[in-house]
Amino acid sequence: MNPATRSDLPARLREALQRAGFTYDAVAELLGPLGHAALGRNETTPGLRATRGGTPLETLVRLFLLQAPVAHGEADRALPGLVDRLSAEGFLEQGVGEVAARLDVRPYATGDVDLWVASDLTPGLDGKPVRVGADHVLGISSASSSLAQLTLREPVGRALDLGTGCGVQALHLAAHCRRVVATDVNRRALRLTGFNAELNEVADRVEVRDGSFFEPVRGERFDLIATNPPFVISPATGERLVYRDSGLPGDRVVEDIVRAAPRHLVDGGWCQVLANWVIARGRDWDERLASWVSEDCDAFVVQREVLDPAAYVELWLKDAGLHGGPDYAERYDTWLSWFDDQGVEGIGFGWINLHRRGSEATGTAVRDLLEWPYDVEQPIAPAIRDWAAAREVEVGPDSRLVVRPDVQQETLGAPGAEDPETVVLRQQLGLRRARRADTVEAGLVGACDGDLTVGQILDALAQLLDLDAGTTRERYLPVVRELVLEGFLEA
Repeated sequence: MNPATRSDLPARLREALQRAGFTYDAVAELLGPLGHAALGRNETTPGLRATRGGTPLETLVRLFLLQAPVAHGEADRALPGLVDRLSAEGFLEQGVGEVAARLDVRPYATGDVDLWVASDLTPGLDGKPVRVGADHVLGISSASSSLAQLTLREPVGRALDLGTGCGVQALHLAAHCRRVVATDVNRRALRLTGFNAELNEVADRVEVRDGSFFEPVRGERFDLIATNPPFVISPATGERLVYRDSGLPGDRVVEDIVRAAPRHLVDGGWCQVLANWVIARGRDWDERLASWVSEDCDAFVVQREVLDPAAYVELWLKDAGLHGGPDYAERYDTWLSWFDDQGVEGIGFGWINLHRRGSEATGTAVRDLLEWPYDVEQPIAPAIRDWAAAREVEVGPDSRLVVRPDVQQETLGAPGAEDPETVVLRQQLGLRRARRADTVEAGLVGACDGDLTVGQILDALAQLLDLDAGTTRERYLPVVRELVLEGFLEA
């Protein structure tokens, strides 16, 4: 794809995609639950069966998503006047009577906005062994979707998409940031990001820059940094896949980003990282990660999943198309040996959220590192914002708090029993936390409607339950603080 000659191509392609109704919802409806789910597993047969009608929408689905050649006439009807141009720009290739895709163009939806994302073709459809090139530009993936759901969406001035790939995060950021800088060391990725920005009419807000990590933005500060870095933990030997391999050993790339990010954040700014990290033998994972965080930042880190070394190596060797290859066993053994030598017990996956403290912040920086493999509500970004807001709430006897609307109380006990054996407070949104509550705690939460102060509620409960009022306040005021920090109560 030659950026010097792309000129009006993004606008013309966008018009053709819109005319064909090539949107995420329309594709899902066309494929049906069976075909859509199968495509999510990289299987195309159900989708091919569902797209035999020859309409422009069916042609585009077969061409780009299912990677099936289509008749030249069908391609012309779906992409009128564009087949030759797209072929010249590397999106398509033409054979005798047929047209095939060389790049992926995929519909994507965020909220009620339809987007399209160009990237390299999805490798390994229908189990075909495919080894991707070193400069492969990954398309929409579970990781990019996870980062998009994690990223805060309040309007801000400047944002940085660090390691942009095909530009998915930049497209999201452009919807609520006045200016977005997207960086990458892969020039093909930068060209596709620039194309995608034009395709989705946000090129005036997205600037692409070539360079490694923070080098292209040296001395600059941002309100928001979002990054899904090349975090695969490996011995950094052999060929490097730029979209997943940093060239640094272990989890050094994530550590370097966490250490460097505060220097590029304005006061109150956020850096949000989707990453892997080493769980070292003989050391707690949270202690290790906390040591990376600058005193300039509060940190909320959530470990979502842990893989053992063997499962991790298998995952990424298959991702590279090496499973079953002639040197698969040797690569597997080398990688496992390196893990063993480095004392790697497991590999964690999750979210790192850094919030730069203001110049007038008092007290010590917050370090909240949580292991949370449970289901959460997506997008999770509002829960990250709530986490920061909860730490600003003053909790004391004179506080007036309210129970969060999504909190429900569950009681467990024998049928017909006068009193429940257990009371559980459970959130329906965000992290969906749950905690057991005793009679005082449950009564307190139930009475928090903003009318009475915390002290008044505790005094009333002490009188009702024949408890000492002073002792009750002393014991339960710290519990109230926990309930605020965990999101059961809010100001």
